[in-house]
Amino acid sequence: MVTFEVPGDPHGKGRPKFARRGNFVQTYTDKKTASYEDLVKFYANIAMVDLDPLKGAVAVYIYIKLAVPKSYSKKRTEACLSGLERPTKKPDWDNVAKSICDAMNGIVYMDDTQIVDAYVTKVYAANAGVDVGVKEI
Repeated sequence: MVTFEVPGDPHGKGRPKFARRGNFVQTYTDKKTASYEDLVKFYANIAMVDLDPLKGAVAVYIYIKLAVPKSYSKKRTEACLSGLERPTKKPDWDNVAKSICDAMNGIVYMDDTQIVDAYVTKVYAANAGVDVGVKEI
């Protein structure tokens, strides 16, 4: 199983942007999404340092850890950290998972079409980040 952590606030995949270039329309990824995907690629490359990308079907495990908002009371913060209160705010879990999975293309696996199982959890934590696990099944 390949595992790694991406520290910092998780960022969901943004919608594609469009720009007109003369008679053509160009599609591009916004800077925040591209920057976050580069960060994921960095940590994925470290995890895969001497390994080739996985070639078969894979399962992906994504554990999204969000920081507790500073505006929360001490009691509410404790509830968040103990798991009694779960994050129902942005970023959406599916957008974060899409960013993570797209960034691992060609590094952890050949293409994200190989993903046949995905397990995503979104929780509050003392330190924001995303724990990622990928295993061939």
